[in-house]
Order: sequence, then C-alpha cells, then structure tokens
Amino acid sequence: MTSSDVLVRVENVSRHFEVGGQTIRALTDVTFEVERGDFIAVIGRSGSGKTTLLNVIAGLDRPSAGHVYIEGSDVATMTEGQLTELRRHKIGFVFQSFGLLPLLSAYENVEVALRIAGAGIRERGRRAHELLDMVGLDRRANHRPYELSGGEQQRVAIARALANRPALILADEPTGELDSTTATSIFQLLLDIVASEGVTIITTTHDRLVMEKAGRVLELADGSLISGETTLTRTAARQSPCPGRQKRPQSHRYRNRRRHRMSHVNAGSAPTPRAGLSTTRRHHRESRWRERSPNSRTTPRANEQTHKRAKPTGKGYAHRPRGPV
Repeated sequence: MTSSDVLVRVENVSRHFEVGGQTIRALTDVTFEVERGDFIAVIGRSGSGKTTLLNVIAGLDRPSAGHVYIEGSDVATMTEGQLTELRRHKIGFVFQSFGLLPLLSAYENVEVALRIAGAGIRERGRRAHELLDMVGLDRRANHRPYELSGGEQQRVAIARALANRPALILADEPTGELDSTTATSIFQLLLDIVASEGVTIITTTHDRLVMEKAGRVLELADGSLISGETTLTRTAARQSPCPGRQKRPQSHRYRNRRRHRMSHVNAGSAPTPRAGLSTTRRHHRESRWRERSPNSRTTPRANEQTHKRAKPTGKGYAHRPRGPV
C-alpha cells in the first residue's frame, strides 16, 4: 500500500472528557488506515466511541492525543478556517436524522450545498438534477421533506453529501430510523456510489446487513479498536451448521417409519390408531391387522374381548364376530 492510496490515516488517537471530576475515555489509542474507494463499517455497542471517532476524523472534535491525516494533512493541527474548507470540499456528511432544511425542497436542499461552496448558477442546477436523478428522486425535486418518506429523505441527504464531489463520506448510522427494506436499498445505493463516483465511505452501524456488505469491518469496545475477529465473524461461526449434527435425508425418516409399522405386524399387535379416524374405521383397521397377525388364531378370547371393547357403531360395515375357526 503506497501513501497515495491511503486517504485517511488514524494514528494512536485518544479522546478523553472531564465530566463531574471523572475522566471519560471515549477513544483510547485507536489506529487504522482507509484506502481510496473503501467501504468501512465501524460497529460496536452504544457508547463505544463510534460517533466520537467520526467527529475526530471530520475535525468537529479535537483528539486528546494522536493524529488524523486526510490526504496527508494533519487534521488536528488545522485552523478553523482550514477545517471549514476541508469539510466544505473534501468531506460529505450523512446523518441518522437526515438533517434536511424543512422549508426547502429536495432540489434546494442539494443546491444549497453547492451555493455555499461558490458554484455558479448553471453548475448548481445541473449538478443538483444529476444527483437527484442518481438517487431516483428527480421527479420529486420540488417536494419538501415532510412530503417525502424516510427513505426518500435519506436519499436527498446522500445527494447533498455528494454535491461537491467529496473524497470521503462520513455516515453516522444512516439507516437507524429506516425499515429493513428501505435500509437495504439505501446501502445498495451507497455501494453503487462507491463504484461509480470512487468515493470512500466510513459508516457507523448496528445493522447486520451493512456489516455483510461492507468491504471491511472495524469494531470498537469501550473506546478501543478490537483486533482479530469481529462480532460479525463470531456470529457467522455460531450460525454455521455443524457437520456432525446435520439432519438425515428425508427418505431415511420415511424408511424408519415403515419399519416401525412392520414391527407391530411381526409382534402380532395392531399399531397405534391414527388420530382423526372414526371408531368404525379404526375397528375395521384393527381387524385387518389381526387377520395378518400370526397369533390372532391362537388367542380367540383376547380377540373377543377386543371386539366387545370396540364394537362398531358406524354404517357401511357389517359386524362379524371373530372367533376360532
């Protein structure tokens, strides 16, 4: 991996907060690299430091120790003006709660990012319509956020994040408020954007679907980056079938069921009556089994007692008392 292939490099980053006389360690000695065109999913429990990590990478928060490099520039040493230019031109943001301006239409929410960046009026109109068409919302360009579904609002937010052609998109649980079907379509859209636009995406998530689609998964626990297998690989290992516990083919079950029935014939007794049979049909069925039994002629008294207990009452079958021949 050459230095030109690395877009983001995080080196020994720690972030501590002083709250009520206590030290909260949100991040502790986190180190990793992200190449151009990667799709990275950062997972972990709530409070593990995922959002803090994104804030530090974006320059919204300063690390207590360590360095964050974006295209070779140290974010921790930048001035506020340099950070503003970085976020305006090189980083796009996608939030869990969409973050759209409620009084602006979908087109205007995308266009305002281009206006702030100083793009011309023709360029703003062309790029806004291009992005809305990319996310499948060109026909709803004039609708305000409250007229759009949750998935459509998130698509507008993704289009806005791509407005200035950033090299990096930071997404903080972008499907946290969406159903599974809509979440699937949103992340498929992000994958298509990675392929078509060459954008690098770092997202935090609890969604297993995102973990499976991501190119790489990083797991945080209590502010530290876990090395080795992640929760995703451990879960997949638990759910994989054990070769020694696989079910037998269906034909074996039917074969054993037939053997069980034939064992009653060889023993000279009728099998257990099937549920749902009427008394007459059950009695007729037992009589047929006794006729096949080799011991039925040697135990007349037992047969007579059986007929007394299960006397046929239905129509269609004549009562024929059984006895010795």
